[in-house]
Amino acid sequence: MDETTRRLQPPVSGLGVSAFAVSECGPVREGNEDAFAIDLDIGLFVVADGMGGHAAGEIASRLAIETIVAFVTRSIEDAELTWPFEFDKSLSADGNRLRTALYLANRRVWRAAASDHEYDGMGTTAVAVVVNATSVVVAHAGDSRVYEHRAGRLTRLTDDDSVLASTAGQDPAAPARFVLTNALGGDADLQVHVREHPRTPGLRLLLCTDGVHGPLGDTAIGDILARPDGPQPLAERLVAAALAAGGRDNATALVVALDVEAE
Repeated sequence: MDETTRRLQPPVSGLGVSAFAVSECGPVREGNEDAFAIDLDIGLFVVADGMGGHAAGEIASRLAIETIVAFVTRSIEDAELTWPFEFDKSLSADGNRLRTALYLANRRVWRAAASDHEYDGMGTTAVAVVVNATSVVVAHAGDSRVYEHRAGRLTRLTDDDSVLASTAGQDPAAPARFVLTNALGGDADLQVHVREHPRTPGLRLLLCTDGVHGPLGDTAIGDILARPDGPQPLAERLVAAALAAGGRDNATALVVALDVEAE
């Protein structure tokens, strides 16, 4: 396969966590508008799915990833570094860090889109996870997802920001079902969803774009994550299965394993 169509994150491990990501262009798209980041030093994992004409989607997802990683990294030494956004006392320090990181990424993508007419409509989804000693903190906007797999059970930790998810009785075959109701770069008033969950031994996490969860569905994803494999074969199997199931979009799967031996 052409090197330009596939991006891999080499296996990395540390702090009781190992991770691997696969991103494939797919059979139709000329470029890959998905992007991801893994930083085990700070327990950060991010996936973004860009959209827009020309190369705008690829630019949007890259800008979002860069901004999120940069802010979370520099905010480590200052738990209340959320300016110009308020510190939400209902969230932990890591919850606030992710919330602010997505707000800043939204601002950067939105300003980039406004700076060039070729970038009109540019935007990106984003899901970001911080794993610390006691918690798994999830922030997202859009329809990229985070799943948790533990003790044989798959649980989705995010809700899609889409017409289909928000409209009862929407025709599943209607093209409008794919329209996002919330995404980075689409509006200055982004809604960032933040949830915090306990860290438990043996937990697996999947961050993925709709190029993976769309063709596969939750049942197939759960079956794959139930296999006794490490992050690398799981991520590779998820993307391969999505494309084999008829997936035509860019497909990205980032698998994180907690408190298990690195593969």
